Amino acid sequence: MNDILPEDVVHWRYLESQLRTIITSYGYQEIRVPIVEQTALFSRSIGEVTDIVAKEMYTFTDRNEDSLSLRPEGTASCVRACLQHGLLRHNVQRLWYSGPMFRRERPQKGRYRQFHQFGVEAFAISGAEIDAELILMSARFWRALGLADKITLQLNSLGSLADRQRYREALVAYFQKYQADLDEDHRHRLQMNPLRLLDSKAPMMQELIAQAPKMLDYLDETSAQHFQKLCGYLDDAKIVYEVNPRLVRGLDYYCDTVFEWVSKELGAQGT
Repeated sequence: MNDILPEDVVHWRYLESQLRTIITSYGYQEIRVPIVEQTALFSRSIGEVTDIVAKEMYTFTDRNEDSLSLRPEGTASCVRACLQHGLLRHNVQRLWYSGPMFRRERPQKGRYRQFHQFGVEAFAISGAEIDAELILMSARFWRALGLADKITLQLNSLGSLADRQRYREALVAYFQKYQADLDEDHRHRLQMNPLRLLDSKAPMMQELIAQAPKMLDYLDETSAQHFQKLCGYLDDAKIVYEVNPRLVRGLDYYCDTVFEWVSKELGAQGT
């Protein structure tokens, strides 16, 4: 965890003002959620076997013997607040939040255990249009900050939950043939969260990953059309992108579109 000194706060304020100006122009409203939540909120929504819940959360027991955790991400808290206060009753909601999040990751360049996240959530809108809106909005951020020529958009689809289950089975069957070549960490991922194998940066995994089944081959017709529509919207908007079939998310609640903006100027933590 680190301090932000006065000479750096100037830059933070500029960044935050740019983000606020753009996000409000799209009709998103700010929501502020607690830094501490019930641990069960994250373990249920993110997934018991994800790295975040299994290894990275700051969790403690308070005087009432309740298990509490510092928030490791913003989506679960935002959904909880919307349900608790009835914001989703017959309403489309576009919300944004910013602030510190906490994960007890191994310290490395570009990663802190207290990090700052700016996030947006759109509820009750399910078409490819909202995916395009979020990507176009983030592209506008990069242009406003003078970073557009330094980053690349990568896209993939995880399909529906049923698509993911079929793909998961194919992935497990593929990697089990090479189980003797996997180290303990990768064998654990294979058993608990096989999609995370595709995330691996280990050199010995790269050839295996390159030959692994591709998620896009397991999409049903609805998910495939969703992804094709999104790509069409981005083409119309002249947004350059790469389809990365290895781009996944380890969190349980993800489906359909996943995307990342990636820079080659930041080293290993370039997303």
